[in-house]
Amino acid sequence: MKHIVVLTGAGISAESGIKTFRDADGLWEGHDVMEVASPEGFAKNPELVLNFYNERRRQLLTVQPNDAHIGLVNLEAKFKVTIITQNVDDLHERAGSSNIIHLHGELLKVRSSYFENDIKQWNQDICLGDLCEKGFQLRPHIVWFGEAVPKIEDAIVKCETADILVIIGTSMQVYPAASLLDFAPRNIPIFYIDPKPAEINNKRVTVISETATQGVKQLLKML
Repeated sequence: MKHIVVLTGAGISAESGIKTFRDADGLWEGHDVMEVASPEGFAKNPELVLNFYNERRRQLLTVQPNDAHIGLVNLEAKFKVTIITQNVDDLHERAGSSNIIHLHGELLKVRSSYFENDIKQWNQDICLGDLCEKGFQLRPHIVWFGEAVPKIEDAIVKCETADILVIIGTSMQVYPAASLLDFAPRNIPIFYIDPKPAEINNKRVTVISETATQGVKQLLKML
């Protein structure tokens, strides 16, 4: 069974109503990114950071997977499929995908601000005073700017074993996720779905200039 590795970004969840966070001016919901997505920002104003992610979490719980998420699940009937996502939502899980790597963490999980491997499921607001069992403040289980990406090695291994690579709804400009393209075998086909695709200088890339939902429909027919 051929192995399809799918790299997904904000574009696949946008059609479910998930905000893409970053505006054209670089602000995230009116905040400088370093205020709400860095260890320094959390140390300076933890309440602001917690409220920012509490709002994101509340919104996530009101939306549903779209046809693009579901289409990727349907691929599992004929292929081994690995989803490597930059998204922190759980829409791939809710759609039914069985093998998912979250590069940037998960919005519905929290972890200890001191013991980074102390992680638990969390579907409600995080408040100041919510502590881990060792007495340290809980924080979103999100990879912030300046922090290591623990799952990148797992993602690299999957990319190295891919027979087909699919990129959906991402500019491939954010590292280290953007570097995953370099680890795919040199001779495999690559499909890139995005309404405004970035330029990728690679003759193996088939560009599908569509939204995620329309592009995945085309992909299923082509495969």
